[in-house]
Amino acid sequence: MTDENDSQRPMHSDPDKEAIDEPTMSGAQEADETAWMLKQGATVGLISIALVLVLALGLLQATGSAIDIFGLFIESALGQWLVVGVLALVVLAAFGWSRVGV
Repeated sequence: MTDENDSQRPMHSDPDKEAIDEPTMSGAQEADETAWMLKQGATVGLISIALVLVLALGLLQATGSAIDIFGLFIESALGQWLVVGVLALVVLAAFGWSRVGV
């Protein structure tokens, strides 16, 4: 009974099968790699937070609950939506820029 189930079970691949095995040779190399990982993690985290804030601003704008932040400068609703769109594009461009060279 166990043999039947084993033959129908999918084959699992080893996740580290194609991993490059390069040991760290020096403390300086390890420090550089750690700094790079911290920079990448912080960048993704900050951009994610900024994108969520822009999303929240857009949702407040959509429901009419937004404090009239842009109303001081822009009178039309379309103009206010354009500002939210531009902010979203700026955040996405910053994310794209942070991924260059990764």
